[in-house]
Amino acid sequence: MRSRFRSIRLIIPLFLFGTSFADQPAGKNWISVGGDRGGQRYSELTQINRTNVSKLKVAWTFHTGELDRKPQKTIECTPIVIDGTMYITTGYLRVVALNAATGEVLWSFDPFEKHEAAGPLASGGVNRGLAYWSDEKPDGKRRIIHGTSDGRLFSLDAKTGQLDASFGKEGVKDLREDLQRDIANLGYGPTSAPAICGNNIIIGVSNGEGPGDAAPGDIRAFDVQTGKQVWRFHTVPRPGEFGNDTWAPDSWKNRGGANAWGGVSVDVDRNLVFAGLGSAAFDFYGGDRHGNNLFANCTIALDATTGERRWHFQTLRHDLWDHDLPVYPNLVTVQRDGKEVAAVAQVTKTGFVYLFDRETGEPLFEIEEKSFSASDVPGELAAVTQPIPTKPPPFSVQHFDESNVTDIAPANQEYVLNELKKIRSGAAFNPPSLQGTVVIPGYHGGANWSGASFDPTTATLYVNSNNIPNVITLVEAGADAKHRYKHQGYIQLRDQEGYPAIKPPWGVLTAINLNTGSFIWQVPLGEYKELTERGVPQTGTETFGGTIVTAGGLVFIAGTKDEKFRAFDKTTGKVLWEHQLAAGGYATPSTYEVDGQQYVVIAAGGAGKLRTKAGDAFVVFALPK
Repeated sequence: MRSRFRSIRLIIPLFLFGTSFADQPAGKNWISVGGDRGGQRYSELTQINRTNVSKLKVAWTFHTGELDRKPQKTIECTPIVIDGTMYITTGYLRVVALNAATGEVLWSFDPFEKHEAAGPLASGGVNRGLAYWSDEKPDGKRRIIHGTSDGRLFSLDAKTGQLDASFGKEGVKDLREDLQRDIANLGYGPTSAPAICGNNIIIGVSNGEGPGDAAPGDIRAFDVQTGKQVWRFHTVPRPGEFGNDTWAPDSWKNRGGANAWGGVSVDVDRNLVFAGLGSAAFDFYGGDRHGNNLFANCTIALDATTGERRWHFQTLRHDLWDHDLPVYPNLVTVQRDGKEVAAVAQVTKTGFVYLFDRETGEPLFEIEEKSFSASDVPGELAAVTQPIPTKPPPFSVQHFDESNVTDIAPANQEYVLNELKKIRSGAAFNPPSLQGTVVIPGYHGGANWSGASFDPTTATLYVNSNNIPNVITLVEAGADAKHRYKHQGYIQLRDQEGYPAIKPPWGVLTAINLNTGSFIWQVPLGEYKELTERGVPQTGTETFGGTIVTAGGLVFIAGTKDEKFRAFDKTTGKVLWEHQLAAGGYATPSTYEVDGQQYVVIAAGGAGKLRTKAGDAFVVFALPK
């Protein structure tokens, strides 16, 4: 049914006080955007399963009521659900608490209603979700933590939506404090959900990537009860800190980027925080930052109490392609020599999975050093080699040239072949040029913030990814510019009809056995109906929004340009159910149980990078009673 509730109603949800969720896989509750603190995105629920998923129906829909606002914003939020209450963020960053069984509004909070923005919105103001904290005492504190992309952190009472006056300044922490640098006019703030470890809130931020000034990308921790900064890890190390020698002298100063914009995952038992870090600014020209540039493009483990580095691995040196690590690593368990090994799995924009021992950072599959082309751009020094895992194989295409241009029609193929004569093409890691160079995988991956999900019962990782090439062309920036070069824009290489220039599939879903490092299956994800009607085999589409996997044998994912929500058989990759959404579901779903009924929810906000029509709905599905 359509949710009819628009006003704030203080209906108090039932909490199971004293229950700890820290080490539990997702079941009745979905306590964080990753399902559990480690980001497995796995649910033990089985009511919805292979045998009955085809019967799923819409149980209720909540509309944010923001479609009349300009500009229209996408919704990338994964709802969290705690003991029958769902907490969401809207396209305009409001927090809404809903009865998770009916969609009834319990309370609503607008961070801009009584509080001015701290600065410009980073990354267009998107938000991927909230964090939940409890002191685990009967009748104790329950908090919803909301980070906004203008650089603020809010602590809300989970039952009422009221600000916690003891946190920050009357419930609000200005994240631009404590930075020892004026970034008032720079984009800075969380776009992905904060994480909780003990009494610490850990955040990564979105910030600029150049070529102009950019704010620091440091990972930071704050006391959940007071809002005071507990620690700050310099993702661009300063003199005397490990890694500073990977930067040309003084090039570390005021360096932006190298940020955990995709959020962090947490191992509560080991008291560790894990992050995948982005590229350093400016991300297409590094003539002023010669060196490998730690800790940009690193998977990193930090002590959750002190912020001290435990280990790191740099998956890409001296990034010139905007190939951030776009998401937190999944905390997984795999088999090695008959023993269970706690590990982390990092998916990348470059189309690889890096698997590391969780405690030591040692790679669990061999990594080879491979040589790639040098740069001929004046002043640039591209890395001589890059570390490439031998297993699993890449889940995205690693080259683009005349051999794999589009084959959807002869005219399209001929058009692309003519375009390739004007620019440089070939293997991945081909440096940017003044002529124009194909970037494959493109800026959106490979994997993106959509990330991956992991089934601990089978050691299977599920990742959706893109095969859409970009073209990077550098041009002189002018005498007054901070960097010698700028680029001509974020340009995808497409045919004369607007379809990707590369041979399909353009979007895929891959199941990977992390015990063996081999693919179980890989299938196209998404459809251009007009192409299949022309007799073209399913091509897949570019995707934004990730997977979840359940004990019921299902992988749920939306995210495709055809605006459908699908359930796949997790063993075979067969589509078992699909639902046409009113707008694209460019978010990751979640699943939960209330009063014995299992539900699945997806945000259908449309718009965004795929530029489809906007929506304002959270759509919840269940089996008919």
